[in-house]
Amino acid sequence: MTIESPETLAAPTDPTPTNTTPVDVLFEQALQRYREGESPATLIPVFRDICDRATKSSPAWTCLAWLYLLNDQPKSAYKAAQKAVKLNPEDPQARINLAIAMLDSGQKGVRSHVELAQQIVNVVAELREEVQANFADGLQRKPDWASLQRVQRWLFE
Repeated sequence: MTIESPETLAAPTDPTPTNTTPVDVLFEQALQRYREGESPATLIPVFRDICDRATKSSPAWTCLAWLYLLNDQPKSAYKAAQKAVKLNPEDPQARINLAIAMLDSGQKGVRSHVELAQQIVNVVAELREEVQANFADGLQRKPDWASLQRVQRWLFE
């Protein structure tokens, strides 16, 4: 989950989150915990809180959707990914999360989201690299993730 953090990131002075900690600091701390290998199950409430506090943060909703997917909760992932896509329709990772959630929950209409993500990653090399890193991370954490492998093939083969 290599989602870009908010632009106004302030350096945390205390690693213990509180209700007065700025949401961008909480977001960065939560991302760091993820990078250090903390389980999706323990991070889901953290990202839910961040999403509740920053309801218009597409990166936060994208991360929450990813965590739900890793935790085998496709219906919750679908709802979070829908919000992320609504907030930022050009975010390929949000679209990929939505497509995976749709596959995992047996929904139709996946192709349009994959095609839009494909168009974006084919134009913006940096986003392509980020998406590829996210696929690698997902397969490392969940090696037999069939829907992730399927979307990966559609995007890059």
